[in-house]
Amino acid sequence: MKNNSHGIVYLVGAGPGDIGLLTVRGLRCLQKAEVVIYDFHLNAQILNYIRHDAEFIYAGKRGGHHTMTQEEINTAIVEKGGEGKIVCRLKGGDPFIFGRGGEEAQVLSRAGIPFEVVPGVSSSVAAPAYAGIPLTHRLYSSSFAVIPGYEDTTKEESSIDWAKLSTGVGTLVFLMAVKNIDTLTAKLIEHGRRPDTPVAVIRWGTRSDQQTLVSTLKDIAVAVRENEIKPPAVMVVGDVVNLRQELNWYEKKPMFGQRILVTREHMEGFDILEDLGAEVVQFSTVEIVPPETWDEIDAALNRIQTYDWLIFTSANGVKYFFDRMIETECDIRELKGVRICAIGPKTALALRKFGLRVDLMPEEFRAEGLIDAFFRLRTKIPNTSASQLPETDQQGKIFKGMRFLLPRADKAREIFPEKVRELGGVIDLPVAYRAIKPAYHGKRLRRFLEEGRITVVTFTSAATFNNFREIMGDDADELLHHAAIAVIGPVTARAVEKAGLTVAIMPKEATIDAMISSIRDWALR
Repeated sequence: MKNNSHGIVYLVGAGPGDIGLLTVRGLRCLQKAEVVIYDFHLNAQILNYIRHDAEFIYAGKRGGHHTMTQEEINTAIVEKGGEGKIVCRLKGGDPFIFGRGGEEAQVLSRAGIPFEVVPGVSSSVAAPAYAGIPLTHRLYSSSFAVIPGYEDTTKEESSIDWAKLSTGVGTLVFLMAVKNIDTLTAKLIEHGRRPDTPVAVIRWGTRSDQQTLVSTLKDIAVAVRENEIKPPAVMVVGDVVNLRQELNWYEKKPMFGQRILVTREHMEGFDILEDLGAEVVQFSTVEIVPPETWDEIDAALNRIQTYDWLIFTSANGVKYFFDRMIETECDIRELKGVRICAIGPKTALALRKFGLRVDLMPEEFRAEGLIDAFFRLRTKIPNTSASQLPETDQQGKIFKGMRFLLPRADKAREIFPEKVRELGGVIDLPVAYRAIKPAYHGKRLRRFLEEGRITVVTFTSAATFNNFREIMGDDADELLHHAAIAVIGPVTARAVEKAGLTVAIMPKEATIDAMISSIRDWALR
């Protein structure tokens, strides 16, 4: 194989589950990777940070059931690295702690492929920490050992020196120990560990469905079976387990156990829920892309000074309109004299980033509110709506001679444009961006929904809801019955209710921040 000196393989530890435990270095490697070879036991949300044109290779490695053998994985990383590509071998936990990262590094070294190792947070330390168990403590233990729990303990030549391990180390951490827990605990007792030694088994450590079971060395195996604890789980043996009663912090968070599904592209604001203990899962059902042609926007920019009002109904409209304005070298001073309207605070914030002040923002952040805002502005009649407009020719044509420019999505409601025309105004509606359905399936999300592991599903538009149903298939509505549905406002609510589903959460104000606050209030009620 001819090696390309520009190729490199990053062996990246993705951490144990909480996406916040991915290192900054690991994230940077992911974002520039051209090929990503990833395992099962990692937070799937990490894949959202990988560039869309990267090649994804699923290696499996779940509970002994491997999609690819280790030899096939070795071959893949050598081949892709040898092609001169930037490869990320993404592994749960830390690549050098029972992750076979050392073996993969050897294969790369022998093939002359450049590589780097990016350490990750191992479940051996993270799961106990999230369960409130410090592995060392001055008054309890000054040493700890990490042991593979999957080794066949009945074989004659074990790699574990049970006689030294059982009493020679303060805290013992067993990874992947559930299947062999009877023999593991028996070996420890047989070689001198006290039967009443405190033991904790932590399943899905650092995740919203973390489950911690505490017992003693002699009773933990029975307790695991009675509580139906399944892999993956970490077992901690030692007196430090007693500190959990005082130090258990994660499972006491007010929204611990809540898993919130976000179906939009961006998750700004949802970190508030994460701080309260919820896990936020992103599964974007809408991808925002440029229009198929810029002809309409370009034509509007060429006559920009002829408009009285420039209206934006979303931050996306702001972004794509001004990106095109900059790309075509249109001078922003051309907007002099054109008044600007934003339909909500996030849209207004997007405009402020371009140094533009908003002249008008409706009280209600939808088309009906926009109509009323312009009606009040023109008639100087406060606290009224356009539906109360007196039927006279003079008042009925209050927009006569006015020109509006509304850059928007390719599919949008026609309520406001129709009203403008009805009241005598002229409005241009160039397509500034398109909202399309991403080309991927929701296999893992489907499993989460079926198992009731998603507590709240959020929809910020009718498009996010309709695309969700298309992606998930014929039984999408049935899957949604397992979770509470949160919507941003009445338009989205109508789309949900039209499908025969019930909306559980809807804020009074149609904004992302208001919806997030409503979800928090619902969860803490």
